Amino acid sequence: MKTIKPIKTSSKSIEQINEKMTSAEMGKLWAVYMGNTMFKCVLSYFLQHVDDGDIKIVVQNALDLSKDFIKEIEKIFQQEDIPIPIGFTEEDVNLGAPRLFADEFYLHYLKYVAKAGLSLYSTAIPLMLRTDVREFIIECNVATTKLLNQLNEALHQKGYLIKPPYIPKPKKVEFIKKQSYLNGFLGDVRPLHALEIAHLHDNIENNVTSKAILVGFSQVAKLEQVKNFMLKGKEITSKHVKDCTDFLSKEDLPAHHLLDDLVETSTSAPFSDKLMMFHKIDMFSMKIRTYANAISLNGRRDLGGMYMKFLMDVGLYVEDGANIIIQEGWMEKPPHAVDRDHLASK
Repeated sequence: MKTIKPIKTSSKSIEQINEKMTSAEMGKLWAVYMGNTMFKCVLSYFLQHVDDGDIKIVVQNALDLSKDFIKEIEKIFQQEDIPIPIGFTEEDVNLGAPRLFADEFYLHYLKYVAKAGLSLYSTAIPLMLRTDVREFIIECNVATTKLLNQLNEALHQKGYLIKPPYIPKPKKVEFIKKQSYLNGFLGDVRPLHALEIAHLHDNIENNVTSKAILVGFSQVAKLEQVKNFMLKGKEITSKHVKDCTDFLSKEDLPAHHLLDDLVETSTSAPFSDKLMMFHKIDMFSMKIRTYANAISLNGRRDLGGMYMKFLMDVGLYVEDGANIIIQEGWMEKPPHAVDRDHLASK
């Protein structure tokens, strides 16, 4: 396997900028901080249980990036006199807990969360107007892209990479001439086009990783309502995997296999219930974006209907999770606007 090198982030010092931070900048930095303090806990635990030297280097690179991102946000918030979020700390991880996942799973997991991070950073860039914040988010985007390239290379070299299905090359340029091109439920239904296949593959890849995490979390959750939440998520995710796989199977196209066998049998919790709840709410929220992207590039009514149902499933599930973490006092409040009506009532 090729030598895996550390991913360097810019070491430029943050200059004091006499410019107020916008709501978008505060909100995105807050979200990046919360997510990376969580991943710092998860990856620190993974490093306690990894035998493959190449995979260990990739996990360490990802952990170092999370630490770099956390430090830079803390610098910006300190300069702006903005309270640094609590996020997740050493209290949310038990580094001495037994292994919960196999080495191979770490690569699938990192690809899953890196794609979510890239989605967050890339959509944030156009909203970042202050120079220091914009440059930082761009740096996050570049470093995460490098990590994704490293992950795909590692997955390929280890024989774990599942590529999107192959289809024949077009023989000529053609134009769509009939409204039936949009059919899906009834009538003359055309084969899937390349973008529809790409997003079906991507969503299956995300969901088989998500399902394995839910299997593991359901084994180790302490509170009954947290355990039930993970089991419900597993059920929803299994249905989404099956529905997407069925579309590919009808076209005689292969789909990504499940990763459940990479979950060990441990029932000792490496993470707090708070962290596991936030993790799944955060990653299910990202599914809203991936499903919406799939709809935007879809041309068949049956596929569109399926993704709309998925969005409803995910939305209701995330709301259930939010109710649990509010009830337990685990939900940290992001920066928000002033309640003018409350001020006027004083």
